[in-house]
Amino acid sequence: MKVIGLVAVNVFKESVRDKVLYSIVAFAVMLMSTTYLIGQLTAGQDIKIIKDLGLASISIFGLLIAIFIGIGLVWKEVEKRSIYTLLPKPMRRQEFLLGKYFGLVLTLVINIAVMTAAFYLVLALMRLLEPGIDAVSAAPATDAAMLKAIALVVVELMLVTAIALFFSTFSSPFLSALLTAGLWVAGHFNSDLRNFGAVVASPTLAQLTRAMYYVLPNFSAFDVKSQVVHAQAVPASYVALTCAYGLTYIALVLVGAAAIFARRDFK
Repeated sequence: MKVIGLVAVNVFKESVRDKVLYSIVAFAVMLMSTTYLIGQLTAGQDIKIIKDLGLASISIFGLLIAIFIGIGLVWKEVEKRSIYTLLPKPMRRQEFLLGKYFGLVLTLVINIAVMTAAFYLVLALMRLLEPGIDAVSAAPATDAAMLKAIALVVVELMLVTAIALFFSTFSSPFLSALLTAGLWVAGHFNSDLRNFGAVVASPTLAQLTRAMYYVLPNFSAFDVKSQVVHAQAVPASYVALTCAYGLTYIALVLVGAAAIFARRDFK
C-alpha cells in the first residue's frame, strides 16, 4: 500500500503541474459562472437552467479530465522510457498501475470539488441577489440533494478512468481515447439494448444484445441530474446501490488491466 500511495502522490503532483488540466477546470468554472447570465434569458426557469448547466459542466469537464489524462498514465511512461527505470525497483507492476489510477482519482476528486464549490457559489450569489427565488422554485437554490448527483458523477468518472487505464495498457493514446469515449456513449444507451431484443426477429441477435446489456457498463444509472434539478426524490438506497455497482465494475476492470500490464513486454 505504501508503494501505491507514493505513486499516487507523484501522479497527483504531475497532474497539478499540467497546464491542460488548469485550462479545463478554469473553463468549466467560467462556464458555470456565466450560467447566471444565461439563466436570465428564460424568465421563471433561470434557477433550473443554472442547475442543469452547472451539473452538466461538472460531468462533461470531469469526463475530459478522466479520458485525456487517464489514457496517458501508462503511455507517457513508456514513451519517455521512464518505465524501464521504475519497474526494476522493488515495486510490482500491479502496484505501479494502481498507484497511477488512484493518483488520477485524487486529481479528479479535487477538481470536481473545486467545480462544485464554484457551482454552489454561483447559486448562493443568485439567492442573495434574488431573495424570493426559493419561494417560486420547487427546491432551494443551494439544494443539498444535488450532491447526490455529483457523488454519482464522481463514481462514474472513476469508472471511466479505470476503463481508460485498461485500454492504455495495450493500445495507443488515440485508440484508447476512442474506445473509452465509445464505451461511455454506449453505456448511456445501455437500457436500449435490453429492449432491442424485443423488436428484432433474429433470436441470435436478441441474445447478443442482451449479453451486451449485462456486460457493458450502465452509465445511464449514474445520471440523476434531471431528477435533482426538478426536485424529484433520489433515494439514498439507490445512490448506495449504484455506487456499489460502480465500485464493483471498477475492481473488475482494474483486475483486467493489472493482468494485461503484468504480461506486457517492454523490451
